[in-house]
Amino acid sequence: MKKLSARRRHPLAALVVLLLALACTGGLYAAFAPASKAQADETAQSLTIEEGKKLYTVGCASCHGTGGQGTSDGPSLVGVGAAAVDFQVGTGRMPAQQPGAQVPDKPNIYSQAQIDQLAAYIASLGAGPAIPTEEQYSPEGADIAKGGDLFRTNCAQCHNFTGKGGALTHGKYAPSLEDVSPRHIYEAMQTGPQNMPSFPDTTLTEQNKKDIIAYLNAVNGEESASYGGLELGGIGPVAEGLFGWIFGLGTLVAVAVWVAARTAKAKKS
Repeated sequence: MKKLSARRRHPLAALVVLLLALACTGGLYAAFAPASKAQADETAQSLTIEEGKKLYTVGCASCHGTGGQGTSDGPSLVGVGAAAVDFQVGTGRMPAQQPGAQVPDKPNIYSQAQIDQLAAYIASLGAGPAIPTEEQYSPEGADIAKGGDLFRTNCAQCHNFTGKGGALTHGKYAPSLEDVSPRHIYEAMQTGPQNMPSFPDTTLTEQNKKDIIAYLNAVNGEESASYGGLELGGIGPVAEGLFGWIFGLGTLVAVAVWVAARTAKAKKS
C-alpha cells in the first residue's frame, strides 16, 4: 500500500498525463483541421464559380455562348484565364455595347467582387493566366531606363513611344496608356487583348513587365517635363515646328491672297 500511494503522489505522473493529452489533442487537430479547412475553401470556391456563372449567363452568354465556347459574335473564352476577364471587364470593355472593329473602354458596371466571380468561372473552363498580385505589377524597384528600351522595342510601334496611342488599320487603334492602372497594363501584356499580341513570361519576364510599367509611370506622371509644346503625341518640337510651318504659312498665304483680292476689287471700283 505504501508503494502504491507513493506512486500516486509522484509529480511526474501528472506531467506525463498532461503531455499525453496535449499530444492527442495536437494529433487530432492535425488529422481533422486541415481537411475541414480544405473542404471550406473548396466550398467557397464552388460558390464563387456558381455566382460567376450566373453573371456570365446574364451579361456574356449571348455573344460568347452558354459554355464559353464562342459564337459568331464573340470568341471562345476557354483558356483565356482570369487575368483576361479582370482586364476586359475591369476596364469596361466587356460587356461590349456594340460590335465593331475595336471595343473601347468605358465606365465599369461591375463591382470588383463580381469581376472576381466572373474570373473564377471563366478560369474554371480552362487554364489561363491568373490575376497578378500587387507585388508582380508594382513598379517599385524597377529599372525605368530598361523599361523604356523594352517599351520602344516592343510597344512604341503601335502605342507611340510615350504611350499616347495611335491609329491602326481598318478602324482599329492602339489606345492611350495614360491613366491606365499598373494592374491592367500587366494583364494586357500577359493576355494580349484585341489587336495586341500577348507577352507571356517566356517573352517578357515578370521583371521586364515591371520595368515597362515603371517607364510609363515616369513619362506620363505629373512631374515629368514635356519639351514638345503642344505635344502631338509627345513626338517633339521638330514635328510640331513642321506642323506650325505648313499650316501657319498656309494660313498667312490665304490671308495675303484675300487681302490682295480685296485691294484689287477696291481699286477697280
